[in-house]
Amino acid sequence: MADTEAFIKKYAVDRSGTNSLKWDALNERYGDPDLLAMWVADMEFKVPEQVTAALTKRVAHGVYGYSFTPDSYYDAYFSWQKRRHNIDLQRDWLRFDNGVVNSLYGIVNTFTQPDDAVLILTPVYYPFHNAVLDNHRKLVTSELVDQDDHYEIDFADVERKIVTENVKLFIQCSPHNPVGRIWSADELQQILEICKRHNVLVVSDEIHQDIEVGTKKFVSALSVAKGAFQNNLIVVTAPSKTFNVACLLNSHVIIPNPKIRQRYDAGKKRFNETEISVLGQVAAEAAYTYGDKWLDQILQIIRDNYTYLRRELTAKVPGIKIADLEGTYLTWLDLRQVVPAGLTKEFIQENCHLAVDYGQWFGKRDEGFVRLNLATNPKLVRKAVANIVAGLTKLQADHASID
Repeated sequence: MADTEAFIKKYAVDRSGTNSLKWDALNERYGDPDLLAMWVADMEFKVPEQVTAALTKRVAHGVYGYSFTPDSYYDAYFSWQKRRHNIDLQRDWLRFDNGVVNSLYGIVNTFTQPDDAVLILTPVYYPFHNAVLDNHRKLVTSELVDQDDHYEIDFADVERKIVTENVKLFIQCSPHNPVGRIWSADELQQILEICKRHNVLVVSDEIHQDIEVGTKKFVSALSVAKGAFQNNLIVVTAPSKTFNVACLLNSHVIIPNPKIRQRYDAGKKRFNETEISVLGQVAAEAAYTYGDKWLDQILQIIRDNYTYLRRELTAKVPGIKIADLEGTYLTWLDLRQVVPAGLTKEFIQENCHLAVDYGQWFGKRDEGFVRLNLATNPKLVRKAVANIVAGLTKLQADHASID
């Protein structure tokens, strides 16, 4: 506890007034600048001090011209993947981009044609939807099965839709945002086998791979069945969620199959030819080299925040359902039994004074759910919980007076 308190004192910051999307765009996004910001998947914590030191040294040089990725970056990143997840990578597999969402748009453009079908598992991170629809592809969804405290994949539905819709590409989210699942090796193998059987290319978004909150260990699609599915696979990752460096614009595209890699490179030239982010790579190299202890402390804070939120809300708000949090720092709340249909936004913003991500952003059937970000100062989580409890009391009083 003392270590956690010292860490929070050292690294937790107030981000308001820094052009923060999360805090300074509340009026634009929600119509109220005074909401408590619990949306957007970034943190209220400064990066590891070694990252700041590396950036400061590079900035002091004063020149930010065209650059290449040094050997030391590959060494740091590959070492991190090996010691944290037992993933073995090869240098020629790796490409760089300015962000995972950017990569998804490029991959959709490169590996499918207009009106081709692309499959996603909903509810899921809304840019998955956008990457398909914005590029005039056919969006095909398979609903995850809600088992009260966790979600499962409907493999029969996935295969049926792949066949009937002639799906060309499957975009996987692993760990899954927003439902918090870390897919097991068996689950991954089932879905990868289905895709391989029907010649569906898999792109696996593993950006949350380092955020292991429960007891489950993350399994990369690269490692399933000792790499048996690598020839039908693109994996995208980034240091952004792990180390809170999203706007340094540095991400990875991992492609083991040389033929797929060749197609990706050709598509990159057509759709998204970019240079590397020098400061992004400086920050990431330092983070992958020195960031283990910092991340372990962040993970403990996320676990403590989740434990507190789940304990308090389930005790004080009978009927609320909170999904198990295995991976990511995003908790998924089902308010349908405590908030009347159609009133979720009014309840959250007017009664609870919170800015959250709403369920319908992730899937058409998910009205009444909300996503909250737990990678933040515990005092903000405590305030959010208190606001929800107070908001429900007000909602019940308002409806009682109407009755």
